[in-house]
Amino acid sequence: MAITNSIIVPAYKEKLNIKPLTTRLFAALGNEACKTTELIFVDDNSQDGSVEEVEALKKSGYNVRIIVRTDERGLSSAVLRGFHEAQGEYLVCMDADLQHPPESVPQLLESLRSHPFAIGTRYAPGVGIDKDWPLYRRVISSTARAMAKPLTSASDPMSGFFGLQKKYLTDADPASINSQGFKIALELLAKLPLPRTASAVGEVPFSFGVRTEGESKLSGKVVVQYLVQLKELYCFRYGANNLVLFVVFWAILVIYALYQLYSLVF
Repeated sequence: MAITNSIIVPAYKEKLNIKPLTTRLFAALGNEACKTTELIFVDDNSQDGSVEEVEALKKSGYNVRIIVRTDERGLSSAVLRGFHEAQGEYLVCMDADLQHPPESVPQLLESLRSHPFAIGTRYAPGVGIDKDWPLYRRVISSTARAMAKPLTSASDPMSGFFGLQKKYLTDADPASINSQGFKIALELLAKLPLPRTASAVGEVPFSFGVRTEGESKLSGKVVVQYLVQLKELYCFRYGANNLVLFVVFWAILVIYALYQLYSLVF
């Protein structure tokens, strides 16, 4: 059967999470969807046994493969590499650390049947974030989400758990997509030629867990990357000479200063 669904997982030193993610994902998909779904890990040359782990799963019958990059690194560029090499019409991105539940992938795929873009949201009514998620991470997440609000109507544009119909990526100007931006979902929401309607983005609630294996990628450098990305997206959407851009940019600088202060205190 032809592949219609492609699940892309950017990874770096995530060997311990590969097997549980793969087995849980295909178990959640069910027999029929398994036949039309591929799982692609895009690994930034971890050299931690990830390749061997994927090959073992492939021999066990799972439709999984791994792309090992040696020429570049970065989450956004890894996602785009996987998207462009995917065979499916419906693309989903999720993290390797199991904070995005594989059991929610079928809902994202279902949402993509009626929406050009679908995003997993942690901010729907009744959805909670794991109680063990650090307070400073909650503060950063909420602040970053607020700063992106003028760019999209999505309730959780910071989410790394999202999907899209591949044709919208194919129709986009490749030069306009910044592969170095930290939040690739926000980048695509702002720049893809999506319909500007309320139904363009479907939302799938999910409960956000804590990492069980591997290391968090959050750092001061990542925060700076996000701020630079926001500035570029505001220029793209509103124009470099817009007064709104000037005000927002300075607000971003103030928020970043507060974040630095918060980090020192806590």
